[in-house]
Amino acid sequence: MHVMSRVGAAAAAAFIVAAPQAAIAQPADFRVQADAVLAEAYPADGPGVAVIVTRGGQTVYAAGRGMADIAANRPLAPSSVFRLGSITKQFTAAVILQLVGEGRISLDDPLTRFFPDYPQPGGGATVRQLLRHLSGIQSYTGIPGWMEPNMNRPHSTAQMIAAFRDLPSPTRPGEAFAYNNSGYLLLGAIIEQVTGKAWHEAISERISRPLGLTTIAYGEDVAASAAMVRGYGIGDNGPEAAMAIHMSVPHAAGGLVGSVEDLAKWARALHHGRVVTPALYREMITRTPLPDGSESPYGMGLTNADARGRAGIGHGGNINGFATDSLYLPAEDMFIAVFANVENPAVDPPTLLRRIAALALGDPYPIFTRAALDMAAVEPLFGVYRISDNEARRFYARDGKLYTSRDGGRELEVFPAGGDRYFYGPGSLTWFRIERGADGTHVMHMHSNGQNEAVRSPRTGPIPPEAPTVAVAETLLRTYVGRYLTGGPVVTIAMAEAGGLTVQLDGQPALPLRAISEREFRVEEVGARIAFDVADGSVTGLVIHQGGGQLPARRDGD
Repeated sequence: MHVMSRVGAAAAAAFIVAAPQAAIAQPADFRVQADAVLAEAYPADGPGVAVIVTRGGQTVYAAGRGMADIAANRPLAPSSVFRLGSITKQFTAAVILQLVGEGRISLDDPLTRFFPDYPQPGGGATVRQLLRHLSGIQSYTGIPGWMEPNMNRPHSTAQMIAAFRDLPSPTRPGEAFAYNNSGYLLLGAIIEQVTGKAWHEAISERISRPLGLTTIAYGEDVAASAAMVRGYGIGDNGPEAAMAIHMSVPHAAGGLVGSVEDLAKWARALHHGRVVTPALYREMITRTPLPDGSESPYGMGLTNADARGRAGIGHGGNINGFATDSLYLPAEDMFIAVFANVENPAVDPPTLLRRIAALALGDPYPIFTRAALDMAAVEPLFGVYRISDNEARRFYARDGKLYTSRDGGRELEVFPAGGDRYFYGPGSLTWFRIERGADGTHVMHMHSNGQNEAVRSPRTGPIPPEAPTVAVAETLLRTYVGRYLTGGPVVTIAMAEAGGLTVQLDGQPALPLRAISEREFRVEEVGARIAFDVADGSVTGLVIHQGGGQLPARRDGD
């Protein structure tokens, strides 16, 4: 489960009622172009996507691509029902705000008003802080080792709260923004306390039924529905059934299902004043001010984002077998939703959504085709490009392929598009161009996320030589094998089948380690370094160095 330009109060008030549609001509061949984008992103015979685009409340594009059920040869359609993941949060937030509007609760009520014995400091978190991910409470999806053995068992709300209520709070309420599924589960529990109904029943009674949203429902209630699609992962041999999860675990943070058609109807109602009052709607879409003077783009169950430079409000979600995204562009009165029934697709819903939105806006992103790689011609461009005083990007080749990597970031394969332009494949909107200087002072112009304006990074010189790989005895390598506790994700060091060590953080793939000394190792794919701590001949912990930061971990059992 998992997630812009500021939308101020005046703007919000302007589009709570139907705003006149902006004078942007929709391309005559929009459907043909959109169909082509979907066809490039997803195969027809595998897991796929459902997409909808509405404008002024009217559907201008709706399509399915791929299979809802591969074995049954059942295709996807805009009416197909997907797990929504964290898109659920906006429904939970809306019911909470309705209760605020009715005077039954206050945004400033502490959690202890509803659960008097909830431990401090988390018990002092307000409803507002829960909505804005400022509670400081431990998010249960980040508890080391909790999710996998528990996620396919039914849990009561009380059992879910018990999983995290007595754990130390990473921060105090209001101290820092941290995306937090426990916070939204607690909001669901507050709904239950105040209404006397299960959180999802309150959503059905207050939102789904009045608005005619026949598919927006609790996932367990419709698990066997004919319209419910299967969720997939991608294994070594292609698509495979995703790991099962009981919807009582994502709860009010991610336990709903629905279709793109119904989500579009919901967005129309929400953004045009039919769900919460104008004042509370502004709370929902306004960025969150932080103690250090900065802002988070997150509001209450919604986040501020953009498409092709147009300000928008939306939310996405990721849950076993599914990835979703949605965005409303108020100035254009346009809504777009993209639901996929596969985890980690090659082209993820946020990227596909923005490509489709850009086409609908008549302002498409550039499309690149791979050109032949002339390594001799590209080689003079390799080197370090300075992004800022504290950060650089490297451009280089390895094993006949091109890559870039930022300081502390993973390496990304890039492809030539001709004319000293390079792109990251169909799953990314980012591309760059290198301007060649006669004296070798080349400049990289990076268009992150397809932005029209590029960030200019001059070349500062060749890439420094890497530290040589050191041979480390297997007997010593085996002393590093084990679990290491960070206070967040568990770090697992294991022996690789082909020799050497791997490192794996909870929920992430195992990555190979390259020894640069007997105690220090490089994680090339993510630009990190791991140093093991040894005391009195025993390994006591490790420190992960990445991007100028450090993450210490003690060995489990020490």
